[in-house]
Amino acid sequence: MIRFGVIGCGHWGRNYVRVLSELGDAAKLVEICDENRAGVDGLRKRFPLVNATTSADQVINNPEIEAVVIATPAATHAALAEKALTAGKHVLLEKPLASTLKDAVKVGKVAQEKGRTLMVGHTFRYNDGVRKLKELIGKAEFGKPYYMSARRNHLGLIRPDVSAVWDLAPHDIEIFTFLAGAQPVTVSAVGACFLRPGRQDVAFATLTYPSGVIGNIQVSWIDSNKVREVVVIGDRQRVVFDDLNPLEPVRIYDKGAEIQGDVNSFGEFKLQLRDGDIRSPKVEMREPLRSQIEHFIDCIVNKKTPLTGGGEGADVVAVLEAIDRSMAAGGAPAQVENWRKAQEPAKK
Repeated sequence: MIRFGVIGCGHWGRNYVRVLSELGDAAKLVEICDENRAGVDGLRKRFPLVNATTSADQVINNPEIEAVVIATPAATHAALAEKALTAGKHVLLEKPLASTLKDAVKVGKVAQEKGRTLMVGHTFRYNDGVRKLKELIGKAEFGKPYYMSARRNHLGLIRPDVSAVWDLAPHDIEIFTFLAGAQPVTVSAVGACFLRPGRQDVAFATLTYPSGVIGNIQVSWIDSNKVREVVVIGDRQRVVFDDLNPLEPVRIYDKGAEIQGDVNSFGEFKLQLRDGDIRSPKVEMREPLRSQIEHFIDCIVNKKTPLTGGGEGADVVAVLEAIDRSMAAGGAPAQVENWRKAQEPAKK
């Protein structure tokens, strides 16, 4: 049994508290923490065997606690994670890993030096619908991948500490990396600050991958039509993941387009269109957050590498920084920093 503390009991923190309390012999929730005393006391009434505090240091320094979940504002992530890792705790940290790539890489190094498990809460990697999407686009029936698109829009839930890009886009950046099996090379993005100066509440980003596949991400806090959708287009099929459709989260459209013949032969080629069935494969949907926490516990107990560890978390931050650079430059392409290569030992 792994003994847990949770720092940050807001929207996501409350979910962590709930799931950890439901895991039986796998986990024991020891202590919860939040700056809002009334909120943390309210949670303690639901879970009376759990200690409640407003001090993050108390949780981090509690010798009974082995693992810490951090679900605080993004600007505090790196410092709290580094402090917890240094104190010998395993850390499950909400996304993004840090507010800068430099800090993200530093936190990953601390985890390695201390021999602790560091995992970033990119929950969609543990979503059964996204996993099914990855399985389907890897089949011959899907054909050659052309591009990916994602829309993540809703009205409200505006975060005071980050832009819509840093709040919403990490989900789709990580999904795209999972589906493409690679980091994007360049990013072109535009955004606008309609509600508050300096923090984009809507943005459009196009990511280019080494294979030539492109991905487009649309995020918005001000669109009244709530959408959580990822689409992958291939020459034989179109596959859609709809996170808001619990009955049919994945749909396969047996439709596609490809060129047959030599496109350089002065018109002697043929556009082949395919029009087939629409199917919904069976997907056994489990709660992604529970699957994520169970994976974290398995990594601690069996010394495994997390699917979304510090490296994957830093990859996402590198893309977020490139999006910001591109928006600042009016949409001009920005290179995604290859921080992994920069960490390689210099050749003699």
